[in-house]
Amino acid sequence: MGEIADKAKGTANKVAGAAKSAAGKATDNEKLRREGEAQKAKGNAQNAKGEIKGKMGNKV
Repeated sequence: MGEIADKAKGTANKVAGAAKSAAGKATDNEKLRREGEAQKAKGNAQNAKGEIKGKMGNKV
């Protein structure tokens, strides 16, 4: 996957994770809140991977 694809997937995971986390907080559902936090972390990692690929010319 290239830089842009990694960043796009990362952003999508961060947005979905934030929505899950907020829904979990609003409904007092700790499991859903934790799932959302984990998905946001996955998104952050994907964005970082995309940044590295951009700096290295997609050689990663």
